[in-house]
Parts: sequence; C-alpha cells; structure tokens
Amino acid sequence: MTSIEKIVTDFADADAGNVRAAGFSRPRTVSKNWLLIISWIAPLVLLVGWEWLAQAGWLSPQVLPAPSKVARTTFKLLLSGSLVNDLGVSLLRAAAGFAIGGAVGFALGTLVGFSTIAQALIDRSVQMIRAIPFLAMVPLVIVWFGVGEAEKIFLVSLGVAFPIYINTTLGIRQVDPKLLELGRVQGLSTWSTIRRIILPGALPSILTGVRYALATAWLALVVAETIGAQSGLGFLAMDAREFLRTDVIVLTILIYALIGVAADAITRWLERRLLRWHPNYAEASA
Repeated sequence: MTSIEKIVTDFADADAGNVRAAGFSRPRTVSKNWLLIISWIAPLVLLVGWEWLAQAGWLSPQVLPAPSKVARTTFKLLLSGSLVNDLGVSLLRAAAGFAIGGAVGFALGTLVGFSTIAQALIDRSVQMIRAIPFLAMVPLVIVWFGVGEAEKIFLVSLGVAFPIYINTTLGIRQVDPKLLELGRVQGLSTWSTIRRIILPGALPSILTGVRYALATAWLALVVAETIGAQSGLGFLAMDAREFLRTDVIVLTILIYALIGVAADAITRWLERRLLRWHPNYAEASA
C-alpha cells in the first residue's frame, strides 16, 4: 500500500467510525446485478418501440429500417467476412492512435503539471491546437500524410492527446497540499513523493481523461475513415450511403455505440482495480 493509499484509508476509517458513533448508518444500496438490469431497461424499451413502429409502417425502411432487418444484414455481413475485416481494421487504427496520443498527452500533461515554466512554454499552444475542429485539420493532414493509414492514426492521436493532457495536468495540480507536506515531514525524496503521493492522487482525474479520450478516438476515426479509406467501419458506412443501404448505415452506428459501451466498461474496470484505496471507489470494487 502506497503512502497516499494508507493516508486515505485511515481518513476513511476514522470518518466511518465517527458516522457510526453518531448513530448513522450507510444507506442501503442496490445490488450490482439489479443495477445492471436497470441500466439496460431504457435501451431495450427503445429497441422494442423501434421494431414496433417499423413493423406498423410508421417508419419507412429507407429512412430507418427495423432492428430485425439490421440483424439480418449483420448476419449476412458476418458470413461474408467483410464486417469482421472492417471492424478489425478500425479497432487497430483506434488502438494505435490511442497509444500514441495517450503517451504524448500524458507526457505533456505531467510536464506542465509539475512545471510552471513548461506551462508557459506549452499550454497556450496546446489549447490553440485543441480549439481547431477535426474537419478543419483534414486538408492539411492529407497534405502531410496522404490518405493512407498514417493520416487516420494521426487524427486519432490528435483527438486522444487533449483529454488526457488536460486531465493529467488538472489531476497533478489538484493533489492535496497537506499530503505533500506530510510527505516532506516523512522525509520522502522527490521521486518517492511523485510515485507514492502525486501520481496516485492524480489517477482519478487521469482515468477520467482516458474515458473522454476513448470517445474522442472514435469520433476522430469516423472523420478519418470517411476520406480515402478502403476499409474500416467509416468506409463501410460511406459505401452504404452510395447505394442507399440504410440498414448498413444503422448497423455501423450501433457498432460504434456498442464499442463506446465496451470502452466505458473497460475504463470503469480499471477504476475499480486501480482506485480500490479511494473511498469513492471502495464500495464499487467490493
């Protein structure tokens, strides 16, 4: 257990003791299984309503096909192998861009978080670039990299870097000064203070940046794959648009939504694993 973990645990135990001594008890919580079921009620109701409206003729197949039609299209594309190939290509692009952009964002955020001089040199330029929309960057990126894989990975990296940069800087700056003072009293070296107090204290904010970055990665990839791509989910959607295949377009949208849910679930799992010492995450990991 690191220094910050022990300190926070002690504070949480003391607070819990004070609450019990005052005659209060924690509110009864709903089990995780029930929460999972409740979280899927709204999407299922929406799906059933969508199917009913489509079967009743209220929704035109050219405008919004029924979920059953989308399911049949999914099965056909899976049998042909094209859906698996396009999905795999998009996942590889997103993973490569996330790794590169995440590393750059974390490095710059750490540097700016620890140094006011680095903030003066770096932060303003980063904020100016962050304000530029993806579509405005596309022509210049194509001139730099062409329309190959490098262009797509660069756009994803660009989108990922900013949320992680901002949240890493914010997390480092918001570490409790009392914890830093306690580290100095205990005689911790600079590196030990960073490793055992500052970075663990900034971890909740960093993981929040990771969650936003995962969503931004797919947004950037959609933009990148609509230009000169020969494979990927974006290419699949644009190709379907040319032939007015709304069922395929809806399928790609649903895949993006499911990937977003899966990415968010992975981030939540990391939070439960890495922040078990934090009182706000302790019950979730129990």
